[in-house]
Amino acid sequence: MKRVLFLLTLTLVLSGLTNGQVKLTAVKEKSKLSWLGEKVTGQHTGSVSLQSGWLDWQDNKIVSGEFNIDMSSIKDAEGSERLEGHLKSEDFFGVEKYPTSKLVITGSTPFEKGTGMVKGNLTIKGVTNPVEFKATMQKVEEGTWFYSNIVIDRSKYNVRYGSGSFFDNLGDKTIYDEFKLKVNLLVTKS
Repeated sequence: MKRVLFLLTLTLVLSGLTNGQVKLTAVKEKSKLSWLGEKVTGQHTGSVSLQSGWLDWQDNKIVSGEFNIDMSSIKDAEGSERLEGHLKSEDFFGVEKYPTSKLVITGSTPFEKGTGMVKGNLTIKGVTNPVEFKATMQKVEEGTWFYSNIVIDRSKYNVRYGSGSFFDNLGDKTIYDEFKLKVNLLVTKS
């Protein structure tokens, strides 16, 4: 009898842990990823497209998630095909060999007053590193928006072209290691 009560209690506890967890799927057509890369003599901006994504939401926080980025979609805001081609080349993101980058979210703090800290692992060019960033959320009629500015050190992902960390005497040709990814992500219940 004790064993039956124990199994019944365990079943109720475990089912309670999964209650309230909601899977949210990214709306690719409305979500926007914008990048900013800076160098000594200026900057470049552009966009890249979300291929797919989802997150699990429970108790006012992100439990897990995965987002795939289509690296072949890299666009320069000024429409420079030359820059786009260079960014897709082996000098930068090696898109032919690495067509997708991935962010796997491992969790977050509770989103108190609409803001939380998100942790995960980012993979670019087959190299994975931990990331942490602040995100804000806004619930609207069409779903939930998450906004974030993620600072990424490209040198940690073997993206070294023009990096003063690896090459000497670049002078005004130096491209800063950190680039910024501005995320406007819309998710809805699956």
